[in-house]
Amino acid sequence: MSEPIGLYLHVPFCRSKCPYCDFYSVRGDGALMDAYTDALLRQISTAPPEAADSVYFGGGTPTLLGKERLGKILAALSARFSLTHDCEITTEANPRAAEGEVIAALGSLGFTRASFGMQSADERELSLLGRRHSRDEVARSVEGCRAGGVDNISLDVMLGVIGQTSASLRDTLDFALSLSPAHLSAYILKVEAGTPYDAPRFRDKVPDEDAQADLYLETVRYLSQHGLCQYEISNFARPGMESRHNLKYWRCRPYLGFGPAAHSYYGGMRFAVLRDLRAFCRTDDFSRLPFTEVCEGGGFFEELMLGLRLNEGVDLDALSGRYALDLSPLKAAARPLCARGLAVLEDGRLSLTPEGFLVSNAVIAALLDAASER
Repeated sequence: MSEPIGLYLHVPFCRSKCPYCDFYSVRGDGALMDAYTDALLRQISTAPPEAADSVYFGGGTPTLLGKERLGKILAALSARFSLTHDCEITTEANPRAAEGEVIAALGSLGFTRASFGMQSADERELSLLGRRHSRDEVARSVEGCRAGGVDNISLDVMLGVIGQTSASLRDTLDFALSLSPAHLSAYILKVEAGTPYDAPRFRDKVPDEDAQADLYLETVRYLSQHGLCQYEISNFARPGMESRHNLKYWRCRPYLGFGPAAHSYYGGMRFAVLRDLRAFCRTDDFSRLPFTEVCEGGGFFEELMLGLRLNEGVDLDALSGRYALDLSPLKAAARPLCARGLAVLEDGRLSLTPEGFLVSNAVIAALLDAASER
């Protein structure tokens, strides 16, 4: 019997676009959200029926859909897919009082987990990030979510914001910890091409790599001291509360993505839906969606690259046996990385340290090059 898959739904609606954001999103009125929901229901009904143990609503801001639309989508998923009894059903949410009614209803709708885009507890930093909520609204949203039956809370924090200091970061982390989240994601601000931040007045003021590294390592240490242990480059959780859905990405497990710009890894193939909401709304059948980036997925190099994002790392001996490869050159390349404190190689398992995560692109590229020498 095949393992349960994950289901991802991209909800591309936002009230406004944050200046650092490169995700696909648009402003949406009721008619457009209805058209999106109707198209989504049609496509879900024609998708390959599978067992699923994780559902993730991302965006955009999924809670903007409102209770009725979210309820319809969850009902359609339950009708088409065999959701396991312990299925993790997550939605991203904007911690604003205006969405309090929807947030309080998440539990009754069937959600088991909520991920709030807090980003900072500093009002100046929130303004610079284009965020409309306050720290008080974050606290009220978390409280309302719990009162509605969803206690599995994740918070997002942004590192390397313009003017962010060790003191302001510590204040943000202390505030986040005061809300007792089960999970926290801490992302280093990256200036994406084509976003409003990709302009000298913003880009030149973002903390440099050394300053960002200090903030990152401080976050890793501080959260660990308070029971949120790092399990992926940017993700921290209390024991047993890691994001089941996101682990599918890093462990090369199958998932289906719905919505414009949603990615999938299914049947050994990777593909994405075109970033075009109106084209999406014109399509009735999942198999007839305008897919892009279609290519084979999985394999040795993907398993190595994605697995090294995790604190657990990769079992090189198991990889060697599974793909009939001699990984001696890779192990040889890993030893100087270990000596520099960037990696750990123990009992055939290779993992990166927090310092290694900071330069993971270069480290992984060097290891992939070494693995190619066979």
